[in-house]
Amino acid sequence: MTNSYESGRLNLPFVGISTFGKNPYQPDWSKIDADFAVLGAPFDFGTQWRAGARFGPRGIREASTLFSFGHAGAYDHEDDVTYLEGVRILDIGDADIVHTDTETSHANIETGVRAILAAGAVPVVLGGDHSINIPCIRAFEGRPIHIVQIDAHLDFVDVRHGVRHGHGNPMRRAAEQSHVTGLSQLGIRNVSSTSKEGYDAARAMGSDILSVRQMRKLGVEAVLARIPAGVDYYLTLDIDGFDPSIAPGTGTPSHGGFLYYEVLELIDGLTKQGRIVGIDLVEVAPDYDHTGTTTILAAQILLNTIGRIAHNAKR
Repeated sequence: MTNSYESGRLNLPFVGISTFGKNPYQPDWSKIDADFAVLGAPFDFGTQWRAGARFGPRGIREASTLFSFGHAGAYDHEDDVTYLEGVRILDIGDADIVHTDTETSHANIETGVRAILAAGAVPVVLGGDHSINIPCIRAFEGRPIHIVQIDAHLDFVDVRHGVRHGHGNPMRRAAEQSHVTGLSQLGIRNVSSTSKEGYDAARAMGSDILSVRQMRKLGVEAVLARIPAGVDYYLTLDIDGFDPSIAPGTGTPSHGGFLYYEVLELIDGLTKQGRIVGIDLVEVAPDYDHTGTTTILAAQILLNTIGRIAHNAKR
């Protein structure tokens, strides 16, 4: 019998611990040494209907092992580029979540993002519901960022039923931060939790809002032209921005959403006209999708985003 240890561990996708992309795990946040650091935020107390996004980080990590290729980089024949080659990615585990305690849980998420930024890495945060964006944006205090949001919902509620830090509030809380220079809110559609007054307030506070249909009519290049160039972007990607036909595993699915390449082409354009300095991907609730399609989509868009950030930064 051949001993696989003679040539090193095979590390197949279905073997071993599911870190993000089977990349190294670093539990000590004072020793982050990477280009990108992945932080889980398994928090879903901010949901107002179907919970389950607390299992998103675990599901995305497991799905990401499908793309642990076993060789350096990932060749894309359409672009004639090997993405992720030489890119250092660490998984630093999850922020501590204190059940029912939003304030403490959000503070712990913020601590993790600040540790990543202090190490000079790009934070990639796996939600969790969209409220986890609130501490992520706080962590960028003093660093000007333009937020690009991919989402079905505007998430610009100020306070409702006494709730200020739920998953309907993050873009309002972001717009209030002095280091947030503007927001591009893309994919917003259908009946929303935000009133007309919320849309008016968003525009008054610096938001450019486009639906999926409006973006398709304009085209990717015209949409990119509406987003400030030469600046730092924070990308917040709600999985319900995609159509539920390809992303059913979420708490608030909304028909009429994006397809995969529409989002990837937009992200690719962003990495060519500015820098994506932070990412969160939220609202993946694996239990609503027993095919695993949603978690695979989440892992795939994240890995492709990381690859394009790294490649286009060299350009």
